[in-house]
Amino acid sequence: MIRKYAYWISTALMCLLYVASATMYLTMADQVRQSLAGLGYPAYLREILITVKILGVVAILSRVSVRLSDLAYAGMFYHLLLAFSAHINAHDGGFFPAVAGFLALVVSFLTQNAARAKKSPYPPLPA
Repeated sequence: MIRKYAYWISTALMCLLYVASATMYLTMADQVRQSLAGLGYPAYLREILITVKILGVVAILSRVSVRLSDLAYAGMFYHLLLAFSAHINAHDGGFFPAVAGFLALVVSFLTQNAARAKKSPYPPLPA
């Protein structure tokens, strides 16, 4: 039961972070482009990130396909890792959301089989 709660709370927090981020990217376009440039990324990455962040959330919550859901987890893993690295290298102190998202992602991924009917072959089996 604790694993189910851990899954849904961590998944909700992770998805909220991604939806809030995509919303910010949509509503604050110029500031996001400047921030991306300051981190060394091209400005056109904004549109790509909006799309994949929303699609990742949909893939994980809908769980239409376990493989697609696990692919979304992998994409989010690398995105958060790169975001953390970029903020650390830029010395701007903006790495906290990446750390929080990474922790939520790990908990969500490791507890998903306890809460979902369609089991993933990758996380550890429930004890």
